[in-house]
Parts: sequence; structure tokens; C-alpha cells
Amino acid sequence: MKKRKISYISLAIMVVVLIIVISVIICISNDNSELKSIKSEKQLLKIYQGENNDLKEFVVKAISMPFSFFVNEWNTKHAYDSDMYNSNSFGPLSLDTASSSGSASETTSSKDYSKTNIQVENVDEADITKTDGDYIYSISENNVIITDVRDPGNIKIAKTITENDESYPEDLILYNDKLITISSTSSSSYNKYLSNTIVRVYDITNKSNPLILKEFELIEPYYTSRCIGNKLYVIASGRLRENDDKIDTYYIEDNTRKEMQLGSIKYLDDIKTNKQTLISTVNLDNINEDINLTSYLIDISNAYVSENNIYLVDEEYNYNDYVPPISSLFTLKGAIGPFIYEYDEDRGYETKIYKFSILEDGNVRYDVNTNTKGKIINQYSLDESNAHLRIALYDSDGSRIEIFDEKLNKIGESEPVAKGETMYSSRFIGDKVYFVTYKTMDPLFVVDISDETLPKVLGKLKIPGYSTYLHPYDDTHLIGIGMETEEVVNRNSNGKVTSTTSRVIGMKMALFDISDVNNPRQISSTVIGDRRTTSAILTNPKALLFSKEKSLIAIPVNNYSEDFGYTNLDQTYSTLIDSYKNYNKSRISEGYVVYNIDIENGFSLKGIITHDIQNNISNSSFSYYASTKLLRGLYIDNNLYTVSETAVKVNGLDDLELIDEIKIE
Repeated sequence: MKKRKISYISLAIMVVVLIIVISVIICISNDNSELKSIKSEKQLLKIYQGENNDLKEFVVKAISMPFSFFVNEWNTKHAYDSDMYNSNSFGPLSLDTASSSGSASETTSSKDYSKTNIQVENVDEADITKTDGDYIYSISENNVIITDVRDPGNIKIAKTITENDESYPEDLILYNDKLITISSTSSSSYNKYLSNTIVRVYDITNKSNPLILKEFELIEPYYTSRCIGNKLYVIASGRLRENDDKIDTYYIEDNTRKEMQLGSIKYLDDIKTNKQTLISTVNLDNINEDINLTSYLIDISNAYVSENNIYLVDEEYNYNDYVPPISSLFTLKGAIGPFIYEYDEDRGYETKIYKFSILEDGNVRYDVNTNTKGKIINQYSLDESNAHLRIALYDSDGSRIEIFDEKLNKIGESEPVAKGETMYSSRFIGDKVYFVTYKTMDPLFVVDISDETLPKVLGKLKIPGYSTYLHPYDDTHLIGIGMETEEVVNRNSNGKVTSTTSRVIGMKMALFDISDVNNPRQISSTVIGDRRTTSAILTNPKALLFSKEKSLIAIPVNNYSEDFGYTNLDQTYSTLIDSYKNYNKSRISEGYVVYNIDIENGFSLKGIITHDIQNNISNSSFSYYASTKLLRGLYIDNNLYTVSETAVKVNGLDDLELIDEIKIE
């Protein structure tokens, strides 16, 4: 009885304290989502050092401390009751960027040529290889190679642009008669292990004599970029850097060191981080204009860009002690918090979305942010339609679709499906979204999002394996690229089934008929190689070459080439193709695998193109580790060009007969 009396007294004290401090909180309360500007160097340094003088946050934490204690004590006792701790619950690492609708800069060439595989029409993405139909631009080590391919039978290097020894090109953008290189370089600051972003804009009117029009350096690592119309957007992100008790706020433009105005460094009260994200805007039609540069004190892990908006995404697992939201403290329910408060025991992953508008003049303005439960896979987990954001998320409760209006207010959410499975790929196409989850089988789900307030799962298809990338073939068919798996049944010594697992047995491409959205069907598939086979396409859709009109699909593939066991050092390309057909496996160190694809016949192998086979031979067998770094494939008219860091090769698209090749020294 005495203990109960003490508990009632404690509760009464808590209620009194809440009543007393409510007025204080209201007085100091402000809109945490409001973007603010840094006022002084001292304030910026405190943010970098992690100092927190936010009175409101201090009061709220002080008030909620008892709640946190009770809730976390309970959570500790019940921590393993939820399947959120299953090691398969949160799946693959976040994947890197890109792809879908073809897009390219304007060109005077009348040739038919492929473009970079991008996600959003009219939003060009940087890549390691570009073409304008007459020339191919590619990266080789720390050089940018311009290859003249106007005559397919006599291709030649027009120019090698050599970056300095500490600068390594990562991406290329092509805009009219301008070539943009985006490179990483060792920081010139005190820490040589930090990298900066260098952007160079070249006039390539004369391909043999490119001229630098503009160069600027951002004091953070390169993250991503886009080109929309005549505006180039380069995003760099990393930790604030301190030198001699001062935060670096400079950048270098056209060999001139400049300081960002403190008013250009923005922050949000409710975001506590010493990371910054730099967004730079360049007018490619008026290169003499200074770049527009703004810093936002946020961390990011992904980016999706439409024609009108930039969405930056930050994902993190919430390990912090639970603190009830402020709103819950202003109610009777909040006052007796730990006794009746409905606590969501699955803290898990949280995804924060920051929205930036692209203004009429091309500059970028921060608009709003929101927070939601779960995590995404990559940029293809987001899509914009009629200014509304659609997003595919997954967590321990399953996979779902959420839809937000232009102010990032949630207006619709589907029921979660496939609890305990990981989402491996997603693709928004019109008013439908397709996503793949996986544990031991691959369900392909179809979700109708035509009613944004009520997204609805229509159908699913369960097959072995999983797709890490989905690509539209046409309005009623979908291509999936990923891994083929087989289910493994585990038994004990008495023969009783104890569990089922799965193992990868090779790469896989599949063609799905989605004309009946309630019953998607796999109509064709092909398995490439074995469990050791991999490809850049699995993590970077820009590696895909696809043309429905040409019945063409091609991807780079890696595997252990010594499995061929060649003894003849004079193996030719045709012999390699014959060996592939005999083995029915792509056991090559690096090769560009080319297929015909159509609805009637599905996938049909045409052949494999390799680079520098002789250089990969050691002791009468191929060496897996002597990689040729095959980068990309592209077509110009009826010829197929494959580009590596060591060579450019042209083959006939119909028969894959070699036409010409050139070595890159």
C-alpha cells in the first residue's frame, strides 16, 4: 500500500510539473521545419562540435525522461518478441543511382543512337560514357577519352583530356557543344583523405582541342548530378570541416577562392547534424555567370529529381531512447504517458524526405520535409506525378506504397504486404507500381495507385529468385534483372524439416506479361552463369542497353573465366562464343552479353563481346583478377560499340562481326 501511495504522489508531481512548464514551452516554441540561416561563424562552429543550446529541446527531454525510462525498461524485456530482429528483415544495402527513359543533349547528328538509361524523361543523368552519335566520350583512369566514330571502319581517338594526378573523373554530362566532367580530388585541407568535387565545363566545338570554359571546386565529396534544360545541378555531401577553430565555407571558382555567405548556409531546428549538403546550379548557356551555391545542414543517402523538384532522402535506424512527441505531452494522455501511452515498439528505420523546388530561373529553393517509417531501396523507390510524391518503402511489417501531396502531407497508403521479406526493386509506371520482395521466393506485386488516397495491391506472381532492377518493355510487359535462386530445405537427423533457405545459382533476366494486372505472368527467362556471376546492372541501371525497336538487350557480365580451361593462347572471339554456347554459361572474366528480345521468342543469346582477351591470359588460363573494366555498350545506327578503359570496339549489330577496334593506352 505504501508503494502504491508513493507512485500516486510521483504521478501527481509529474502532472504539476507538466502544467508549470507548458507555458514555458509555448513561449519558446517555434516551427522546427522552418529553414533558417546561419547567423555567425560561432554558431556554425557550435553545430559542428555538436553543442546544443536549444532550450525547448532541453525542457522536452527533461519532461519526457520518466516516460523514456518506463518505456525503455518495458522494451528491454520484450525486445525479442518482434520479428523486426530477424536478420533478413531489412535486406540489401542501398543501391547506387539511375535509369529508364532515354534522354540526351541536343545534337546536330542525324544518326540513330542510344542514350543513357535514365529515370525521368528530360532529366539527364551523368554517366561514365556518353555519345552524340559522332563521338564517344568515356573515362579511362584519370583521363577522359574523346573517340571519333564517324567512320565505323576507322575509329580513332580525337583527344585525350588528362586530369591532374590527384583528380579522378567519376561522371560525364554532355550538353550541346559542352562536355562536363565531374571529378573527385584529394582535399587541399588538412586531411588528405577527404575528397572534394571538381566540375569542369569544356567547349568541345573542336573535338581535338577542348577548351575549359568554367571550373569550380566544392569542399565536399561528390554525390550526384542532373542536367535539366540548360541548368546543371551538382550535389556534394559530407561532414563540415574545421580548420583552426573555423569551419571551411569556401569554394573555388575559376581559380578564385570565394567564401559562401553565412546566409547561404541553411539549417532546421529539428535536424541535429554536422553534415552538410551543397547544391550548386550552373547556367550552361551563360557560362560566365557565377555558380549559385547553397549549403543545407542535412545528411543524405539518396536523391530523386523530377523536372520541377529535387527530393533528398536521409535514412537511419533509430537507436535513440524513445521520447514521446511534444503533442502527446499537452494532453491527459501525455500526462500519464507510461501508463496508457500507445508506444510503437518497432522503432526501426526512418526515412526523412527534403523537398526542393526548381524555380523558373533554374535556382533551387527549399520547401518542406517529412518523416516516414521504413526505408527505400534507391532512387527508383520514388516517383513524382502531378506534383505528388509516390514512394515505395519496406520495414519489418512488410512493403507498402505511400503518397504525399505537394506539401508532403501523406494522402494515401497501401496495406503492407510480404511481412518479413525484403523489397529488392520497385518501379513506378503510370498509375501502377511494381515491386519485388524476397525471402526464399520472388513475389512480383502490382499496386494500383490511380486512387491516390487508397493504393491497392492488385496481384502478385511468386517465382524463384529476385529482381534488383525492373525496366518497362512496353505498356503491358516488364523486364526484371536480378539473381536466380533455388530453395533449400534443411532437415535434422530424423528427416524433419527444420527450416527453408535459398541460394543463388546465377544471374537472371525475366520478361513479365502485366496486361492482366491481377495475374502477372513470367513468359520468358534466361539464367546467366552461376552463383559467382555478377554485373554492374545489379546496382547501376545505367549499365543497361535496351531497345525495343531493335529487339536488343545487353549487359556487362563478370565471372571466373578460368573455368573455360583454355590451353590455346590464340583463342579468338568466335571460339569464345562457341565455348559459351557449348557450356551454356557466361564463364568469362568480363564480357558484354548481347541478346535479342521480343514477346514471341523471349530472350535469345546473340553472343558475347570481350576486350583484351590476350591480356587476361596467364599460365594458359584466364585470370579473373586481370579485369579489363568493361564500362558500357551503346549503338549508333546499326553498329554496337563497347567501351572499356582499355579499348573501344565496334561490331555489327546484326551479326556481332568485328568491324574495328582501337586501344586506349
